[in-house]
Amino acid sequence: MTFEDLKITRQFLKAIADAGYSSPTEIQEKAIPRILAGQDLIGIAQTGTGKTAAYLIPLLQLMKYAQGEDARCLILVPTKELVLQIEQTLKMLAIHTDLRWVALYGGIGPKAQIGIIEKGIDFIVATPGRFLELYAKRVIGTKKIRHMVLDECDRMMDMGFWPQLRQIQEKIPQKKQQLLFSATLPKKVERIADNFLLFPGRVEISPQSTPAETVEQRLYAVPNNKAKLNLLVFLLADLAHFKRVMVFVKTKAQATQIAHFLEQRNTGEIRLLHSNKAQNARIKAVSDFKAGEVRILVSTDVSARGIDVNEVSHVINFNVPSHYEDYVHRIGRTGRAFKTGVAITFMDESEQYHIGKIEKLIRQLLPPLPLPEEIGVEETPFSERQEQKREIDRQKKLENPDFKGAFHEKKTDKEKKKKKNIKKKKKRPFLY
Repeated sequence: MTFEDLKITRQFLKAIADAGYSSPTEIQEKAIPRILAGQDLIGIAQTGTGKTAAYLIPLLQLMKYAQGEDARCLILVPTKELVLQIEQTLKMLAIHTDLRWVALYGGIGPKAQIGIIEKGIDFIVATPGRFLELYAKRVIGTKKIRHMVLDECDRMMDMGFWPQLRQIQEKIPQKKQQLLFSATLPKKVERIADNFLLFPGRVEISPQSTPAETVEQRLYAVPNNKAKLNLLVFLLADLAHFKRVMVFVKTKAQATQIAHFLEQRNTGEIRLLHSNKAQNARIKAVSDFKAGEVRILVSTDVSARGIDVNEVSHVINFNVPSHYEDYVHRIGRTGRAFKTGVAITFMDESEQYHIGKIEKLIRQLLPPLPLPEEIGVEETPFSERQEQKREIDRQKKLENPDFKGAFHEKKTDKEKKKKKNIKKKKKRPFLY
């Protein structure tokens, strides 16, 4: 099938060709006709399969040309990085039109964004918080909105955005086309989605949470953080294969420590990405990584969604994510646009529980590989071992609310032994 077969008009066919799209992906084939027909839609497809273009192309065609002062289409996303990515795609696809847009996100002053809105816009691409902030200032008019998109809708509705989304729903017209897109859609989020859409169609290219077949997944069982660092440095020393690498970690502090550790070992140009970094620094880090000027990007889950770089050779999960859908989004940063990639996960004993849950989610087993002989494995420090034990206890309590914890069991065992010894002593005859 070609884009001509999808009844895309000439001005957009030229933009699509200029953007490098040769033929529509499966999600685009199935979603574009339904969106053009005005249907509400839930679209589920693996990362890197062209979901953004799947809704932007038909929406651009429906909007046709600049009209009025207020926006007619609202696209809501969870992160600033995703706002910028969608704006970039919008810019490419709308190049032969006079359609206007604004990208709204926090971390910078709103003055420039307000200036763009006041000139007149057709599209708003925004994070919920900044949208509500400018709406409260009476900068944004919503009466003309006829199309609404929730991109990465599982995160939008499942991770604290639900109250903001409800507020936004109350401020825009009820009569509109609504589209929900993501790589994952858990059942509890799907129930919430029922409140947003009216008799929606559903396009599911692959079963939910299925990683792309172009991504090879590997798992290493690693006893402690020191061994993880040694393994990370060992892998990154392979310059021929590890050409452009994203390293995902759990916390901002850990991201900073690992980036500093790698810099000291001359593993290549590194950038750091987390929510405490200034917005300009985050944009520069992503831009340099995309341009190939940076080999390694160390990041928290702030960039697990929304970074579209086709040449990422490897994704390394230094920590196993405890929000299991994030695993799918993390490894989806590689193997994009049908190119091959490798996703490597480091797992210590306390993370084995999460790996089991992830395997159930993606319906695949991740057999652990043996650690390379060159990796020096030292004994796990006492404090780290205690932390791992506490985490294992917490996991056991999740599975069994009656579980009292390893410490309690040890104490109970000691008390039983003590009582047993007392009874034995009582039975012994006194010796004089």
